[in-house]
Amino acid sequence: MRARLIAVGERMPGWVAEGFAEYAKRLSHDLPLELVEIKPGARGKGRDHVRAMEHEGAALLSALPRDAHVVVLDGHGAAWSSEQLAQQLSKWRMAGRDLAFLVGGPDGHHGDVLQRADQKWSLGPLTLPHMLVRLVAAEQLYRAVTILNGHPYHRG
Repeated sequence: MRARLIAVGERMPGWVAEGFAEYAKRLSHDLPLELVEIKPGARGKGRDHVRAMEHEGAALLSALPRDAHVVVLDGHGAAWSSEQLAQQLSKWRMAGRDLAFLVGGPDGHHGDVLQRADQKWSLGPLTLPHMLVRLVAAEQLYRAVTILNGHPYHRG
């Protein structure tokens, strides 16, 4: 099973890129994690944010691996504890499908993306910068793997 984090936005700050790369490296044996960046839709004065979301949504959906289990990161999703995420990961492994985690742009996900989701995952009630969401999601996936493997990384 492989995982793909498909995120709207390009060129992460160096510290985010380094952190994501570190967790992707740690996950390489148990859950290979690939980052796919999607160019944000045009926003600004005189531009329609709904059209930008539509563009981003289409690009996110076109980047999905074939037959992947799609988990949309969304503030209205399920807020799993690390242990609950590990249980989800165990279920996903049993299903044997690749995983795709989708991170939207500044205005969230287009309705087509939300409709395609097999599950919705919330990182909690805080509003996080979308670049930071990539790093937090990667760390939590690594933590879930270590929980399943009985590794002492998670001491919660």
